[in-house]
This record gives sequence, structure tokens and C-alpha cells, in this order.
Amino acid sequence: MSDMSANEDKRRRLLTGLGAVVAVAAVAYGLYWFLDARHYVSTDDAYVGGDIVAVTSQENGKVIKLRADNTQTVKRGDVLVELDPLRARVAMDAAEAELARTVRGVRAKFSRVEELRAQETSARIALTQARNDLARRQKASDTISQEELAHARDAVTRAEAAINVIQGGIAQALASVEGTRIADNPDVLAAIAHVRDASITLGHMQITAAVDGVIAQRGVQIGQMISTGTPLMAVVPVDGLWIDANFKEGQLGEMRIGQPVTVEADLYGDDVTYHGKVIGFSAGTGSAFALLPPQNASGNWIKIVQRVPVRIALDPKELREHPLRIGLSVHAEVDLRDRSGAVMGTSTHAREVATEVGAIEAATDQVIARILSENGA
Repeated sequence: MSDMSANEDKRRRLLTGLGAVVAVAAVAYGLYWFLDARHYVSTDDAYVGGDIVAVTSQENGKVIKLRADNTQTVKRGDVLVELDPLRARVAMDAAEAELARTVRGVRAKFSRVEELRAQETSARIALTQARNDLARRQKASDTISQEELAHARDAVTRAEAAINVIQGGIAQALASVEGTRIADNPDVLAAIAHVRDASITLGHMQITAAVDGVIAQRGVQIGQMISTGTPLMAVVPVDGLWIDANFKEGQLGEMRIGQPVTVEADLYGDDVTYHGKVIGFSAGTGSAFALLPPQNASGNWIKIVQRVPVRIALDPKELREHPLRIGLSVHAEVDLRDRSGAVMGTSTHAREVATEVGAIEAATDQVIARILSENGA
């Protein structure tokens, strides 16, 4: 009996100790939940997102050189694809020749105006002489014949008519040059526009990277004939990636823009923690933007908890130290204690990509200035 009593006492003590441990654990968890855990929400339904900058051709042409391939890192402005430039160069040469010819033609028009004005001056002198001659003959009309007097009147008429013809020529010549210089004459400006158009086309024979990033989705091949708008490859700016975390609708009540977020990627596990912040909320649930959105007003209805995509920005420095890739799975946890932020996102500056237009314009300006100078503008 004593052994049985001892065993019962021992079992009772074990159960009492186990109950005490469970009670302490429950109290500890309750305190943890009340003081800390309830201020955080998390989800595993989160993935890395980012821009995919399409590389396309702005001109028709044949690919003669590829300078980039998938997985290769490129810098903004690096040449990725080269097209056959022969026809574009011919068009550029023709546009330059047209500009030179136009400048010379306009310069000749300015010279023609000066020539006609000189002729007008000479004609006015002749008219003055004819009038003076007529006046002398009219004073001596008693001593000269009527025929000689008629010839003097005809000379005045011819001189006046000559001036009228010259003035008409001046007006016609001024119509195309008055109020302008050679460099800003409409004909010259039209020729300059043709040069710029040809220069832009020639510049498009080299297709460059608009942003820093990694090449993906290369589909173009050497020798391929491509047309305007043909997708060639894509550049992914890996330094500007973000997280799209899909939180349940019940988790969003206290979530605000600007709240800090910790992110762990399956790629690195818990060895690497990223720090970011909430920058915006989707305008609708994921199902609302699906290809076939649900029709809850028809048939039998079963309530399904919806998820709303939340955009999370990451620290660029941490991204450079531990690069991520678009589509990777992550775990995101949001700290809800600071609720001073906005519920909806505000307008932000649009992201931009660099183009080669500035460099093309600078080179074209030099060509135009050279042609104008060589042809006397």
C-alpha cells in the first residue's frame, strides 16, 4: 500500500508541476501577445517584384551584332544590339547634302535682293536724268522738234516702268527672306529638320540599355530582320526591387503607410533580414483584378477571406549586399505600433529611364553648325 501511495503522490506532483508549467506558459504567451505580438502581422504569401524594362527597336533593320545576353549585368547607356546602319547613313548623307544646297540657295536669294536694290538705285538715277532731260527740252520747245520732245517723254516713261519692274522683283525676292537670317530661314529650318530626323534614325541603329540592371528574356538573334516595336530583351533593375505582400483583409485594419517591415527571403533563410517600409496598398483585392473575377451575386455563395496586395520598399544597400530576383518567395512582417501614416498612398514622382536623345541631339547640332559654316550661313 505504501508503494502505491508513493506512486500516487509522485504522479500528483508531476501533474501539478506540469499544470504549473502550462499555466506559466499561458500567462507568458498572454503577456507576450498583449505587449508585443498583437502589434505585428505577417504573411508568407509575399513575393519579390520589380520593373521589367522592355528593350525594343524604334526602327526596322537587320541585327548585325549582339552585345548582351541573359544573366549579364549592364549599365545605363551600354549598347545591347546593333542594326545594319548602311541605309540610315545614306539617308543622313542625303539630308546633309540637302541642307548644304538649301543654305546656298537661300544665300543666293539674299544676294538677289541686294542685286535688285542696286538695280533700283541705278534705275532711279536714270529716271532723274530722263526727267531732267525732259525738263530742259520742254524749256527749249521752240527750238527743238516735237519728235525729240516725244523721245524725252518716252525715256521718262521707260525709266519709271523699269523701276516698277525692279520693285516687283524686290518684293518677290523679299517674300522668302524678309525678317530672317540664313540660319533661321524657313527653307533652311526644314532642311535642318530632315538632318535631325536622319540623325535620330541613324542613332537608333544602336539600341542601348535605358537603366542599370540584369538582362532577361533575350529573344533576338544575329541576322534577324526586326520591325519597329519588336521585343528584343528586357532589363531588370535589381537595385530597385520591392515586395508585394498579400495580407488577409482582417490584417489591414491598423496597417499604415510608412510602417517598418522585416523581410526574410527563402533564398537566404533567416540568415539575412531585409528592412523596408509599407509604401502603398492595392486599390482592390487580388481576385477583383483576376482575368475571371468572381460573380458572387449568382449561384451559391461561400465566403472566402480575401487578400490585398501591399507594396513594401526595401533598403537599396541591403539589396546590393544580398541581391534578390523577381518572383522569389519571402516572409514579411509589419510592425503596426506607429499608426501616424496615411491609409491611402499619395502621388509620387514617376520613375524615369534614360534615353540617348540628348547625345544624338548634341552630335547633330555639331553637324548642322559645320554645314552652315562651310556654306556661308
